[in-house]
Amino acid sequence: MQKICQIVIDTNVLVSALRSKQGASFKLLSLLRSEKFKFHLSVALVCEYEDVLKRENIGINLSREEIDGLLDVLCLLGEKNRIWFLLRPLLEDEKDEFVAELAVNARVDAIVTYNVKHFQNIRQYGVEVLTPSEFLRLIGEIK
Repeated sequence: MQKICQIVIDTNVLVSALRSKQGASFKLLSLLRSEKFKFHLSVALVCEYEDVLKRENIGINLSREEIDGLLDVLCLLGEKNRIWFLLRPLLEDEKDEFVAELAVNARVDAIVTYNVKHFQNIRQYGVEVLTPSEFLRLIGEIK
């Protein structure tokens, strides 16, 4: 039996997927209901998703109601986590700390992000940092 990868999806991947139906980010989101991986959420991450997706001029063509519906689906499908301990300071960008804390608290295999360089220090906790393409390659969805 193959191990199911556990991941955290960074906000920039979600935004990218909603900007274009082409590319690795959209492919990743299209697989959320599959059993190829599980993605993890925290209250802080869902709040960040909402804040960013509802900003003006970020290039997505969804109404506020559609964004709320998407967030509901993500919350329904994702593994919910409470953050029991903080790691700060760990990363160069303090705005990414809550993503790293979720990854460690949830004991995920990887953070999927386009900001790979921002998360380098998380590797000391056994968490990989992968782009959407790298992750899809890892689970056999692309060559």
